[in-house]
Amino acid sequence: MKAVPPSPLRLAIAGMIAMAVAMGIGRFVYTPILPGMMDELHLSPAEAGWIASANYLGYLVGALVAAGGWAQGRERKLTLTSLAANALLAGLMGFCATTHAFVIIRFLAGMASAFVMVFMSSIVFARLAEDRREDLQSLHFGGVGLGIAASAAMMAVLVSGHYGWAAGWFWSGAISLCGLGAVALMIGGAPATSARAIEREEALPANRSLIGIIVAYGLFGFGYVITATFLIAIVRQGGGARVFEAMVWLVTGLAAFASLGLWQKVAGRLGLNAAYAVACLVEAVGVAASVAVGGSAGPLLAGLLLGGTFMALTALGLQAARRLAPRASRRIFALMTASFGLGQIVGPIVAGMLAQASGSFALASILAAAVLVASGALAWAVAPKSP
Repeated sequence: MKAVPPSPLRLAIAGMIAMAVAMGIGRFVYTPILPGMMDELHLSPAEAGWIASANYLGYLVGALVAAGGWAQGRERKLTLTSLAANALLAGLMGFCATTHAFVIIRFLAGMASAFVMVFMSSIVFARLAEDRREDLQSLHFGGVGLGIAASAAMMAVLVSGHYGWAAGWFWSGAISLCGLGAVALMIGGAPATSARAIEREEALPANRSLIGIIVAYGLFGFGYVITATFLIAIVRQGGGARVFEAMVWLVTGLAAFASLGLWQKVAGRLGLNAAYAVACLVEAVGVAASVAVGGSAGPLLAGLLLGGTFMALTALGLQAARRLAPRASRRIFALMTASFGLGQIVGPIVAGMLAQASGSFALASILAAAVLVASGALAWAVAPKSP
């Protein structure tokens, strides 16, 4: 008897869970665990930056490898295998204690999370397009915020029980394994993608608008990632309580979960490039607030505005680029990923070095805010003119 494919809603929820464990936890749980690693292992800010950049380099490599046509028809198997690798690599972090080991593991984890993002998205989006349920895409991407919120709740429990940094990685691995089981059950025998062969794409158009949005996307990668990586370390450096650290990260995750639908409405009114520019300005305020606003208000505002924009900016930038190159979707995806990836690889290294030299993350955060303003201004300037 032929298996009945899952409904669009069920598949979107499966995608949400996959994004939660591979991205929200797999990529971003490093942020709330990092302060404990720095305290107990005596990692310097520069070492912390290199470890973070290794993960982003792995994500870049994984996304570029996955963007080709070699995986056509194997997306389901590759998604589940990558989710398993993501869980095992998270757990493995808790057994290590050297920077070199962390760099290698986080590089591989970055590749695994990129594979999940590309292959699970291809499964979900193909089905949603077939059933004309594109409205469920925000549910799928909202999983990143859900995973961040889940990791914040996990860390609140662990710090309340006075567990060390390694416990954070062990529990991240365990939660990710549970997510793998849920995704495997929910997607069932879902077809990977459309059965048609991959078509030969046209060359990318050489125009000012496309070049501008590619560069702006790379600047965004640099600007967001410094706060996304070091926000909780900034809270601890300011003397914040351990439970407050988890609260800040929880606010970040919940804001990310709720943000996509809001910014899509903004884009519907203002246009993609204008919405992208406004979101960059909002995020720049949050990034600056993390070091410029005292007390608990600064970190909470930073978490709210960072979480409320970074996933939306990721989506808006890709949408703007795809609109300019509709007949070269895989090529523009790879090029945008490369630009973004370069920015988020360089960001933590620069921030770590500046923090180590200055004794705080203030200078790095102000630099990140300025780069975000530049990204928004560039996207605004190169917006295609209406016919």
